Amino acid sequence: MGTMHGEYKVPDGKLVVADIELDEDREEIVEAIISGDFFLEPAEAIHDVNASLIGAPASASVAELQARVAVALGLEATMVGFTPDAVAIAVRRALGHATGWHDHKFDIIHDKPREPHLQMALDDVLARAVGEGRRGPTLRVWEWERNAVVIGSFQSIRNEVDPLGVQKHDITVTRRVSGGGAMFIQPGNTITYSLYAPASLVEGLSFEKSYAFLDDWVIGALRELGIHANYVPLNDIASPMGKIAGAAQKRYASGAVLHHVTMAYDIDAVAMTEVLRIGREKLSDKGTKSANKRVDPLRSQTGMTREAIIDSLLSYFATRYDTRPGGVTQEEYMEARGLVASRFATPQWIGLVP
Repeated sequence: MGTMHGEYKVPDGKLVVADIELDEDREEIVEAIISGDFFLEPAEAIHDVNASLIGAPASASVAELQARVAVALGLEATMVGFTPDAVAIAVRRALGHATGWHDHKFDIIHDKPREPHLQMALDDVLARAVGEGRRGPTLRVWEWERNAVVIGSFQSIRNEVDPLGVQKHDITVTRRVSGGGAMFIQPGNTITYSLYAPASLVEGLSFEKSYAFLDDWVIGALRELGIHANYVPLNDIASPMGKIAGAAQKRYASGAVLHHVTMAYDIDAVAMTEVLRIGREKLSDKGTKSANKRVDPLRSQTGMTREAIIDSLLSYFATRYDTRPGGVTQEEYMEARGLVASRFATPQWIGLVP
């Protein structure tokens, strides 16, 4: 077997490259060369990194490989732009246990408007289809058919939603399969997208690190629009002007990851505060006393139309990765319709946490 090559770009950091050779009989690493545009002091410590990987089993986990690198470097070395786990992920990719963006071709779907419960069901259907190998990795931009509040799978309806506000603003309340906080939706005022990918794309990444990794492309796209966007742990995208977007994620046992993001293009702050019960503790965590100040819409930061921003985001994604036009199949649509009736529109699911 020849040299195996793997790469991992640290979000807001540097590129780590692993070139690995295996002893096929013993199934262990016999040569490792780690390189990249990172910084390491002293420079000679790179030999310690390489040596630490020799003898590691081909099946070694990210945690095991990370521990080897960390022990070899000790407390004396200084790593800038990368970490031991970044080395481990690059090695795992070289060994074929993990994949990178460029190992996949993504279907791009700019979907038509759909009602909220159907959107929740489609997210579940498409994610499971990727995990089961019935669909390739996919990026889907949503369109909303009506006003909605989408609550996280573990949120309490009565703690998050004001029924008087729901009635006043004609809101459909729905519950998604992922955790996280409530999203206030008005058609034309939000940009929502979902990424359905094999779990191998985030193999070895914690939930926090996978948020940064999967959101890296959209942060780059926003920066091209002149927005100084940054990832804010755990699951927000923000600029100096305020929060831009929130993300949520679910990993499936079948081998898929669902990562979806809602971005504020414009916002009716009065309606939002009448519909959502945003607690004082949550606001204090964000360093503000007003819910109106928590979200800063893309419209005010770019001056662009919503459609132009969506086109720019998709164009940016296509310049970075291999893509092709796609769509929701009739079979997927029918499966989602069935799930609306059996799960997503039922009082049992919507009221999962009263």
